[in-house]
Amino acid sequence: MNIMTSDEKKRSGRFLERKTLTQEVYDVLHNDIMTTALLPEAPIHEAAIARELGISRGPVREALQKLAAEGLVEITPHKGAFVSSLTWKEFLDAYRVREMLEALAVRLAATNMSEESLALLEDLHTDMEEFAEAEKVTEFFSRNDEFHSTLVDLAANQKLSEIYFPLAYQMRRYRMRSLSLRGGLKRSCKEHRAILDALHIGDAEKASQLMHEHIQVPQQILESGKAEKEFELVTQN
Repeated sequence: MNIMTSDEKKRSGRFLERKTLTQEVYDVLHNDIMTTALLPEAPIHEAAIARELGISRGPVREALQKLAAEGLVEITPHKGAFVSSLTWKEFLDAYRVREMLEALAVRLAATNMSEESLALLEDLHTDMEEFAEAEKVTEFFSRNDEFHSTLVDLAANQKLSEIYFPLAYQMRRYRMRSLSLRGGLKRSCKEHRAILDALHIGDAEKASQLMHEHIQVPQQILESGKAEKEFELVTQN
């Protein structure tokens, strides 16, 4: 049996097929984790997933390694893989770090802002307003995530992105079922509007300060301990 080199695999197409299969497994598991179909601390059985998807264990193992690098999965020798979890204190700590990262991101993004970028942010904000008016919470938060992620991308700072996105993925799984942390969708829209207005006039410092204040709204409720029972409900159900 001839063993192909990496270059031969690339030319034959097999290497690309393997990467695509790994990505497909990653997408399935990532979605299950982010939607809490797989809850924090739930075991992920490599062999069972491979059987369910009708594939070998290799792509599953590679997908789990990618998820582990993003902080969504923990892999323990001789025990296997588990969905990672955050304690109440870790979640609060993550919010404090997120505040600093996003304030920096919007300050940097303000210096890289083009008309096309502003138009994209405006479109996302328009969607958020429409979803808020219709009380479509899931759709609202999806656009909210895109809005914040876009600002981080526009900061054009690789190290910032490497720190921010794994943290954001971990935090998004713990979104509260009520809006007690956010203070209401319409309030959130007004805060995003103010940030956008500052970006339109190129005021990086004002946009950064407004982002600080925006993230401090839920952070202050977290620090008060008022939402701790809801946090436990979400992580346990």
